[in-house]
Amino acid sequence: MRKEINLNTKWAFSKEASAVPETMPENWYWVTLPHTWNKIDGQDGGNDYYRGTCFYAKEINLIDLLDGEKLENAKCYIEFRGANSSADFYVNGKKYAHHDGGYSTWRVDITDAFDEDKALLAVAVDNSANEEVYPQQADFTFYGGLYRDVNLIVVSESHFDLEYYGGSGIQVTPEIKGNDAEITVETYLTNVQAGQELVYRIKDAEGNVVIEKKSEASDTKLCCIIDNVHLWNGRKDPYLYTAEVELVQDGTVLDSVNTRFGCRSYRIDPENGFILNGVEYPLRGVSRHQDRAGIGNALLPEHHEEDIELICELGATTIRLAHYQHDQYFYDLCDEKGLVIWAEIPYISRHMPGGRENTISQMKELVVQNYNHPSIVVWGLSNEITMQGSSDEDLLENHKILNDLVHEMDKTRLTTMAIVSMCKKDDPYIQIPDTVSWNHYFGWYGGDTSMNGPWLDEFHKMYPQLPVGMSEYGCEALDWHTSDPKQGDYTEEYQAYYHEELIKQLFTRKYLWATHVWNMFDFAADARNEGGENGMNHKGLVTFDRKYKKDAFYAYKAWLSEDPFVHICGKRYVDRVEDITKITVYSNLPEVELFVNGKSFEKQSSAEHFFYFNVPNSGVTEIKAVAGDCQDESKICKVDTFNEKYRLKEKGAILNWFDITEPEGYFSLNDKISDIMASPEGGALMQGIIAKMMSNTDGKDKPGFSMNEDTMKMMGGFTLVRLSGMLGMMNVNVTKEQLLGLNAKLNQIRK
Repeated sequence: MRKEINLNTKWAFSKEASAVPETMPENWYWVTLPHTWNKIDGQDGGNDYYRGTCFYAKEINLIDLLDGEKLENAKCYIEFRGANSSADFYVNGKKYAHHDGGYSTWRVDITDAFDEDKALLAVAVDNSANEEVYPQQADFTFYGGLYRDVNLIVVSESHFDLEYYGGSGIQVTPEIKGNDAEITVETYLTNVQAGQELVYRIKDAEGNVVIEKKSEASDTKLCCIIDNVHLWNGRKDPYLYTAEVELVQDGTVLDSVNTRFGCRSYRIDPENGFILNGVEYPLRGVSRHQDRAGIGNALLPEHHEEDIELICELGATTIRLAHYQHDQYFYDLCDEKGLVIWAEIPYISRHMPGGRENTISQMKELVVQNYNHPSIVVWGLSNEITMQGSSDEDLLENHKILNDLVHEMDKTRLTTMAIVSMCKKDDPYIQIPDTVSWNHYFGWYGGDTSMNGPWLDEFHKMYPQLPVGMSEYGCEALDWHTSDPKQGDYTEEYQAYYHEELIKQLFTRKYLWATHVWNMFDFAADARNEGGENGMNHKGLVTFDRKYKKDAFYAYKAWLSEDPFVHICGKRYVDRVEDITKITVYSNLPEVELFVNGKSFEKQSSAEHFFYFNVPNSGVTEIKAVAGDCQDESKICKVDTFNEKYRLKEKGAILNWFDITEPEGYFSLNDKISDIMASPEGGALMQGIIAKMMSNTDGKDKPGFSMNEDTMKMMGGFTLVRLSGMLGMMNVNVTKEQLLGLNAKLNQIRK
C-alpha cells in the first residue's frame, strides 16, 4: 500500500559549495523546507539578488522512515513540488535526474539507491539566467530554492503512474447532460499484472458512495452516470465529488489514488461574457503572486489560506494565477471556495528561440497536474510576450504549438493569453487562442483612466467574435497621502480614485469575459526603484505582509461582496490643511449617513457604491459613517502646514523631484514627456537621448524593452523624473549626474 513520507526537515544548505557532496557535509547550514535563498535580497531592490546554483543535502534511512518495515517488491520515488528554476538530483553521488521549470511537481524513481537502506540525497538548484528556461525576464523576483514540499513515495511494483509529467495517475472528465453528468475516469498504471483489478468509487461531498464498479486492471477507463448531479456552481455552491480508484490483487489493495472533481458546464460568449451552468456569471476578480515579505515563495499552508480568505472577502469570483503554476494546495482551495481560475505558464515578456521545448514541457506539466480542478476554466499560453515588439514567425509557431497541444490534452477547456498594451490590435498572434485579455494601465503608465473602456470597445468592434477581457490593470500605492491626487504620486488616494474609475468602466461592460486587477497583493520585483520602497511592486490592494487593506480593496468589496459593510477611506491621512476636506465612503448598501462630531451631517444614496462628502475641517473632527446596521469611524485634524510624512520620499532614488531646478517658463525633468516632445527643441533633445539610452554598442535594442510608437504614446504621461525610477526594469542604467545634465539642457528650452 502506498506510503507518502514528508522529507522537509533537516536539509543541509550551501550557497558557497561548488559541487554536490559525496558524504553528508558538516559545515553547511541547516534549513527546513520550504526554503528560498532570496527571501531577503530578492525583496530589497537593486536588481542584485543572488542568481546561481545552491546545494541541498539530506541523509535518509529507509528502514527508519518505514518504521522498520523492509522494502520488498516495492518502488521508491522522490517527489519535488517546486525547485526553482532548474535542478539536478543525485543519490549517493550518482546523478538521477535533471528538471527545468521551477513551479511544477516532478518525481524520480530512486528504488535502486536503497540496496544498503541509507542514501544521501543531494540537489543542485539553479536560478541563474539562461536562454532556455522560462521565466528569464519579468517584473517579479525569481526566487531560487526548494520552496515547496519534498516527499518520499513508496508504492508496490504495480502502481498508479508517478512519472508522467508529475500527474496523479487519475483523470476525471465530467460532461453535463441535462440533469445528469456523464463521468469518465481514466487511470494510468505501471507494471500491470494478470489477475489485478480496479475498484472505482464515486463519493458525494458527504462521503456517501454514489457509484461503485470493478473492472480488470487492463480496462483503465470507466464511464458512468451521476443522476440528478449536484453542480459545482462557483462562489454560490462549490460542490465537490471525489473519485477513488484502488488497484487490487487477490483481495489486497496494492495502490490507490483519489481526486476531487466538480461537475459544471461553461462557455465564454463574446457579447455576454462568462456563462456558468447556463447562467451569466461575471468574472470580476484579481491576479495573485505567491510571495510574501521575509518569506519569498517558501509558503506554508496558512499563507495560502490567508490569501484565499482575503480574496473571498473582496467578493472576487475569479483569480488569474500569474505567472506560473501555483501550489496544488492553492488550487484545492480555489475548488473549495468556488473561484474561477485562469492558470498559466511563465512564457513571459521575451520570446526565447531556445525556450520552445521548455514552454511545451511546462504546459504539459500544468495541464496534467491540474486537469481535475473544476475551478480552472482557461489555460494561459503567454503573458506580454511581444514586449520587445511585434510577433515573429518563431513566436507565432510556438503559440500555435502550445494552443494545439492544450486542445489535444484537454478538450474541455479554452485557451487564452495576456497581451501587452502596446501590441498592435491586428498582430496575427492575437488570433491564435480561443479568448484574449489585455494588460492596460491607462491612468498609471501614461494616458488617463478614461481611455480604458473606449479602447476595449474599439477592439471589441474590430473582432466581435473574439471574447476579450482585461487581464491586468492597476496603480501603485504606499502610505503616501494627498487631498489632490495625481497620476504617478503613489498615494493611496490616487489608487482609490483610479480603481473607482476602472470599476465603473469595466464592470458595466458585460461583454468582457473576465477582469483581473493587477494585483491582489504587493509583491517583490527586485529591479524596481519606485514609490519610496525599492524592490517592490505596490499595485496590490493589500500590502505585502497582508496586514493592511488599502482603500481600493473596499471599492471592489462594495461592488462584489454581498456581506454588508461600510468603509471610510483615508484613515491613514489624518492631518489635513484645507478648510473643507473630501471624505470618501464605500459601501455595498444603497444609503450612507455621515456623522460629524456626533451629529448627523448628510445622507447620500449611490447606485455606484461610492459616496463623497465635503466636511468642514477644524480642530479634531470625529467622523462616523452608518449604512444599515454597519458603521465605521475615523478622525481628521486641521493643521497649518502639510505633514511631510505623507509626501513621497524615494529611498535610494536616482533623483527626487525636489532636487530639480525649474526656471519659470522652461522645461525640466518634472515635465511630462508628451509636453517636452511637443516642443521642436524638446522633441529633438528627447529623440537623441532615447536613441542613445536604448542602444548598445552594436546598435541593438537593450534587452527587454522596445521603444516603438505605441510605447511612446504610453510613456507620454510620465514625467522624466518618474521614468528615471523605472529604468532598472528596462535594463537601462543612468546616473544622477546624467539626469542633472539633461535637466540643465531642458532648463534652456522654453515651454
